Amino acid sequence: MMSVRRRGTDGLEDGEMDHLNDAQTAREPSNTKGDEKNIAILFFLYLLQGIPLGLSAAIPMYLQNRGVSYRQQLANALVVLSSTAEDGEIEARISAEFSLVHWPFSMKLLWAPIVDSVYSPSFGRRKSWLIPTQYLIGLFMLYLSGNVEGWLGGGDVAPNIGVLTFCFFGLSFLAATQDIAVDGWALTMLKRCNVGHASTCNSVGQTAGYFLGYVVFVGLESAEFCNTYLRSTPADTGIITLPGDTNLKDITRHSDEFLEIDEWIESFRFLYFWGVVFLATTTLVALFKTERPCDHPSHPEQEMGIMQTYHLLWKIIQLPSIRTTVLILLTCKIGFSACDSVSSLKLIDAGVPKEKLALLLFGLVAAFLVWVTPFLITGGIVPLYYYVLLIVSYAFHQVTLYCMFVAVMAFFARVSDPAVGGTYMTLLNTLSNLGGNWPSTLALWLVDSFTYRTCSVASVDNDCSSAEETQACVEAGGTCNISLDGFYIESLFCFIFGWLWLSWGRNKVKELQRKPDKDWQVVKRRNSR
Repeated sequence: MMSVRRRGTDGLEDGEMDHLNDAQTAREPSNTKGDEKNIAILFFLYLLQGIPLGLSAAIPMYLQNRGVSYRQQLANALVVLSSTAEDGEIEARISAEFSLVHWPFSMKLLWAPIVDSVYSPSFGRRKSWLIPTQYLIGLFMLYLSGNVEGWLGGGDVAPNIGVLTFCFFGLSFLAATQDIAVDGWALTMLKRCNVGHASTCNSVGQTAGYFLGYVVFVGLESAEFCNTYLRSTPADTGIITLPGDTNLKDITRHSDEFLEIDEWIESFRFLYFWGVVFLATTTLVALFKTERPCDHPSHPEQEMGIMQTYHLLWKIIQLPSIRTTVLILLTCKIGFSACDSVSSLKLIDAGVPKEKLALLLFGLVAAFLVWVTPFLITGGIVPLYYYVLLIVSYAFHQVTLYCMFVAVMAFFARVSDPAVGGTYMTLLNTLSNLGGNWPSTLALWLVDSFTYRTCSVASVDNDCSSAEETQACVEAGGTCNISLDGFYIESLFCFIFGWLWLSWGRNKVKELQRKPDKDWQVVKRRNSR
């Protein structure tokens, strides 16, 4: 039985809910009047989502800032490794272990139907998951704030990588669940003519949260950065800390005086602060933000069991429009794979300092920069104009990257069936992520296979294609020199494939954009009586 929908008194209605049918509203021009508060709420929810993701990315660098050597990090990573394991093997195993932290966002499709089908109608379909999930994230952060210090190690104490991986995996799992709920809520919170703005909220909000959790945290936690740019008097630590251990004794001794700004900020505890923010803002959303069902007058929100929702997911995949979309999403990033995954590593090998390089370059420009870098860097000194070239390339890449991302997300939001919005959006987002991950992994795996080497000692006739041949070359007093870098072969292949894909894919994409809403709907519509 459907409950009567009444307007809330908080002024935060879900898109006014008095829209026209799908075909009309999908073609209405965007009009944000009346949706300003909803857009702000979505932006903030996505910002919160980015905080745990940024923290997860910052942990390896944070360990280095604490003086924990990489070998110490490896030593405690996997107890199953034998004492005779090679460093390369250990590094691969530790990378594989900590990469589990990022898995939830690639696996969230597995439990998205549960989020769509299990909820309290009186509380709200999305709020039933959003509110408890964000409370758990806040409580988890408070718990980590008081306990993570012992797991991080430092000095001669190795960090407990297993526990850190488990904890941040849990944090990412909760963030992925929050993402499912917010993606679904965005489809009904905004007017149908404004649903494309959900992609902007997603990209800008999540990027801002990631920036706060990663870049801002790493910078302000670094004593070197703070002493150089923020402090008048140098100190041994940064102005913020990750766990809940702050030197309160040193601060309380100034209780009868005004604290200097860096002394006051030194009491700022990152995990504790964001834990409190999660708890406080979640309470406000729970109390003052009402949730309304889908905005289709002829289509009340569907109530289905878990198995029905999984069956519905299979029906979504069988839609002809979705099958074409799947093919596009899984192949559209092949042309960028060598650039995205290999170019930055090659630049580091050529002598660009790692701490200066956080760049994702584009296309053949990346290949050109990799080729020219060894000629521009002499004596380990990187000239200023080289950084200018990188910054210009990076800025252009970021603008084009986010233009494409926002456009794709806006398209996902427009075509997703609001009746199963969480599952629908999660399916498309997961396929989009997978379409970027598998080509990058393949490019990294194949780059060595396409690389040709020769031993510098003429008497040693081998191509250094195996560990034994490499060792033979070294024992003969030579080195294995690269005669043809596999990166250039991959870049050429990706460039050719990209142009071929564009000649095919652009027409397919235009066809998908012209399809009516009914071609994307998986739930049969019935006229209201």
